[in-house]
Amino acid sequence: MTPRSAAAHLYDLSSAEVLAATTGRTVVWPVGSVEQHGPHLPLSVDTVLADAFARQIAHELNALTLPVQSIAARSLPQSGGGLAFPGTVHVRGRSLLAFLEDALESLCALPWHRLLVVNGHFENEPFLFEALDEVGRRPAAAGKEFIALSWWSLVDTDWLAGQVPLFPGWHAEHAGVTETSLMLYLRPDLVSAARPDHADPPRPGVYLHPVDVRRTTNQGVLSSTSHATAALGKDLFWHVVEAAVALVSEGDGLLREETP
Repeated sequence: MTPRSAAAHLYDLSSAEVLAATTGRTVVWPVGSVEQHGPHLPLSVDTVLADAFARQIAHELNALTLPVQSIAARSLPQSGGGLAFPGTVHVRGRSLLAFLEDALESLCALPWHRLLVVNGHFENEPFLFEALDEVGRRPAAAGKEFIALSWWSLVDTDWLAGQVPLFPGWHAEHAGVTETSLMLYLRPDLVSAARPDHADPPRPGVYLHPVDVRRTTNQGVLSSTSHATAALGKDLFWHVVEAAVALVSEGDGLLREETP
């Protein structure tokens, strides 16, 4: 299997077509970032991964996709290396929250049934979830279902332990073995030969200012990349896609009442 399956894009429809084409459908929206990912990966990692997952999931669900949103929340030291490294393009949290709320409410004008948001950037989560909670309470969202997930939230713990025995936690997997492996599978043309390792990943939920990035990262890498392979990336990609499809179509992993 290859992640090349075509998904139908909502934005390719005309205004005259869009109401009929979206009625009762699922729409998938990938959200990523432009963020430093060490010396071996491009700034587009979070965007490339969110878009690839969203397109494949949409194909499997016969859903429509939206364009990937790539300008996002700022990089933080303990989960993205922080802003000491050049290339990260971000907006303030309150700006992102306002944008997400406006975009989500405007989408609610279309007659789709379910919106699935696939996130690829760790720091987006709180703003994305808050925006969905806010918009979900508004009249425009009546009768609609929202599901938001970060792709890593679908990775089974036991599966991960077998693949990455010394896993440092998702907060510290920034530019690490999983992201590097996924990029080697999906976009090897964007991955350089360097495989930097950082022996002391940061602890979750700790913020320090000012921070010495020479100690907290290795050139922007928070954990290890030396065991990254395209084969691992392939297995991980399809593991996540399968879990996402099961979650949406069967409610597997969702604590909610099933709707007919």
